[in-house]
Amino acid sequence: MNEARREKITSLFEVVSSLERKWANEWNSHNTMGLSKTHIFILDILESEGPMRPSSLAEKLHVTTGGVTVLTTKLMKAGYINKTQNPTDRRASQLEITDAGHELLEAAHEHINSIVDRMFGMLTEDEIQSLKIIFSKCLLG
Repeated sequence: MNEARREKITSLFEVVSSLERKWANEWNSHNTMGLSKTHIFILDILESEGPMRPSSLAEKLHVTTGGVTVLTTKLMKAGYINKTQNPTDRRASQLEITDAGHELLEAAHEHINSIVDRMFGMLTEDEIQSLKIIFSKCLLG
């Protein structure tokens, strides 16, 4: 890789890092739920895909099963998810979202939509599509 290309990619990395920090700051400064983005992502997964084993959730989140335990314990204590027996394998447990979890997720989506509007609302449809293509390409590489 030539030096000019390396400098451009380094600059891009800095912009993406700054954008990620801005997203986190936006989330934290207006977050009245006391939950992380990952907690909300767990609720999203359980709502869209239904009950699942902690190990399957760990794979989706790219974390260890121990990491899932830490994350889901807070959600269980708050009443947003339940741990139940898997009906097809009584030795295994599964996690499922509760009615309270659905309500919280609806509020979280409103919060996320507000952040997205503040951070990306000035972009045109073409710019949004280009970013989606570029970021998806980067994730595959």
